[in-house]
Amino acid sequence: MRLATWNVNSVRARTERVVDFAVRESIDVLAMQEIKCKAEQFPYEQFEDAGFHVEAHGFSQWNGVAIASREPLTDVAYAFPGMPAFGTDEAGAAAPHEARAIGATVGGIRVWSLYVPNGRSLGDPHYYYKLDWLSALREYTTDALQNDPDLALALVGDFNIAPTDADNGDPAVVPGFSTHVSPPEREAFAALEEAGLTDVVRPLVPTGFTYWDYKRLRFPRNEGMRIDFILGSHAFAGAVAGATIHRNERKGKLPSDHVPVVVDLDLESPDEDDDRPMIFG
Repeated sequence: MRLATWNVNSVRARTERVVDFAVRESIDVLAMQEIKCKAEQFPYEQFEDAGFHVEAHGFSQWNGVAIASREPLTDVAYAFPGMPAFGTDEAGAAAPHEARAIGATVGGIRVWSLYVPNGRSLGDPHYYYKLDWLSALREYTTDALQNDPDLALALVGDFNIAPTDADNGDPAVVPGFSTHVSPPEREAFAALEEAGLTDVVRPLVPTGFTYWDYKRLRFPRNEGMRIDFILGSHAFAGAVAGATIHRNERKGKLPSDHVPVVVDLDLESPDEDDDRPMIFG
């Protein structure tokens, strides 16, 4: 199985480009973030014509997540257990959940396409919402893996965190002054790893960013950030046979400001390839 994650920054604006990538790169499962449309507005026909089943979750022109798969998607969920909402409605009740998570099972893998809240700025209410959201995600992960230690679980998407200084090449993003690199955010990311997940890409792709701001020539200067991840449980990580970051998708006509991150999985016999680096112990 070839699994990819991509913050597409409006699927309707980039339908042709996204579908072309999925077909050209023989993607089996594509998790998308920031689809920026209601579920009924998703361009299903173009994906289905290319051989994909699609489940989408979106409410408006903001946020939104989806999963496209060559095989049918089962057990679809639109929020993980305990996922918090942001703010309250006019009556003072908790606001509806934003469209930031969609989970489904395909090929024996539980895949979550996640768009972690941005945080906006240190001290902003959205920043504390982000931390609460990540804490709930950790609790879900801990419970899921305690209940089923052999679960092949993949949390993929735009985490809006650069977990180490090596993951941040944007001079405008300064530790101590900016979101994405603050100690609490980095601690929240580390807590996901402590809960039993592994960043399965970086050991195989030791350098490279996944996001470059459209402004200030960030991409030509390679002043980017690595904030898009594929995190997997032990059962998932043990099947990883390769990984790539598709930097060239930031080029050309109407690019997203993010690029796809891809892993290849050997689901039939993950322990029989003696040549694969032993990096996911």
